[in-house]
Amino acid sequence: MSQTITPNLWFERDIEESISSYVALFDPVAPGGAEVTATSRYPTEGLLDFQEPMSGSVLTMDFRLGDTAFTAINGGPAFRPNASISFGVALAERADVDQVWAALSDGGHVLMDLGEYPFNPYYGWVEDRNGFSWQLSLAAADAGPRPFVVPSLLFAGDAVGQAGAALRHYVDVLGGEVGVQAPYPEPSGPAAAGDLMYADALLGDSLVSAMDSGVEMDAPFTEAVSFSVSCHGQEELDRVWAGLSRVPEAEQCGWCRDEFGVSWQVVPANLGELMQRPDAYAKLMAMHKIVIADF
Repeated sequence: MSQTITPNLWFERDIEESISSYVALFDPVAPGGAEVTATSRYPTEGLLDFQEPMSGSVLTMDFRLGDTAFTAINGGPAFRPNASISFGVALAERADVDQVWAALSDGGHVLMDLGEYPFNPYYGWVEDRNGFSWQLSLAAADAGPRPFVVPSLLFAGDAVGQAGAALRHYVDVLGGEVGVQAPYPEPSGPAAAGDLMYADALLGDSLVSAMDSGVEMDAPFTEAVSFSVSCHGQEELDRVWAGLSRVPEAEQCGWCRDEFGVSWQVVPANLGELMQRPDAYAKLMAMHKIVIADF
């Protein structure tokens, strides 16, 4: 299954150890296994002052869990993940759920206990030791084809009530369609009747889900989980950037933040090749929106 958006995970440290542990954990249970697919390193010159200690060390690791690609970023302590963006994984066997749950909860924090719920016979929500959140469930026998991992956006605090508008906006920018919509039949905590208890949408070729929080919680969106969009040429990049960037002070080297608080990286599809050109890293760090010709 192709992907229009790729989740990017921001780590403070130990990126190689952490990604190796995810790959080892999911490899036996993910269709097609799991693997590291690429690694990049910080350059040894042209770094910003706060990046100097990372000179020559691993910058990013691309990896896949089943058919879902991720990028991990060794970025330092600037951002900390929370439950605002989690990753839904439906597994074929209870034993698989138990195995993954045990590993992810070791040193982590349980948000919803593993057990039976009205919407799934075996489900749990856990924050792992790195701070990233996972919703594990038992796959329905009659479920249609879905990606192995589905990103889930939680609209909490001041963002409650915006899940539906956000999905419609993302479809407008990236293409696709809104799918299932299950509204709250009556108020639930901060969520009003009609807010979304669950919804999903195809954004291009990527499936995502979203919900308005029915409980009070402090979980604003942060750059610790962002979504990258690979664009074919400057015209497409300009269009996607214009549709997503709404916070000028958050714009840097292709990163932006939308009106709902979610962070995005709008990048050329050939960024890897561009970064091999002379002084590419310094040029990228000086950009807000990426301008391909400036490389």
